Amino acid sequence: MGMFKHEFLLIWFSLLLIGRQIRFSRADIGTASQYRAPYTPTACYGSDLSQFPTSNLFAAAGEGIWDNGAACGRQYLVKCISAAVPRTCIPDKTIQVKIVDRAHTSVSRPPRNGSSLVLSDTAFQTIANSPVTYLNIEFQQL
Repeated sequence: MGMFKHEFLLIWFSLLLIGRQIRFSRADIGTASQYRAPYTPTACYGSDLSQFPTSNLFAAAGEGIWDNGAACGRQYLVKCISAAVPRTCIPDKTIQVKIVDRAHTSVSRPPRNGSSLVLSDTAFQTIANSPVTYLNIEFQQL
C-alpha cells in the first residue's frame, strides 16, 4: 500500500506542476485590420447610429465569422498577440467589440482583405500602439 500511495502522490504532484504550464483556451487566432469612418450604413443595422457602443469599440466581421449575418450584434474579446513591427501590441490589453458590419461590404474598405475582424479606429488603437496594416489577434466570442 505504501508504494501505491507514493506513486499516487508523485503523479498528483507532477500533474500539479505540469498543469500550470498548460493553457486551456476557447479562443481563436486570426488577423485584424482597421477601418475608418464613414462607418454607416452597415450591413447589420443600416444608418442607425444607436448601433455603435459609446466606447466606439466595434468591428466588422470577416467572412470566417460573418455567418450569413448571424454575427450581427455578437460580442468578441480581442487581444493583440503580435505584429510585423516589434512592440506594437499593448501587453495584456483585451477589449470587447460588438459586430456591426460585414468587412466584405463595409462602406470604408479595410487596407487588408481576409481579416478575421476589421476593427474601428478606436478599437485598433486601444490594443496596438504602432501604425501597422494588420495585427495577429486572439479572439473569443462571448
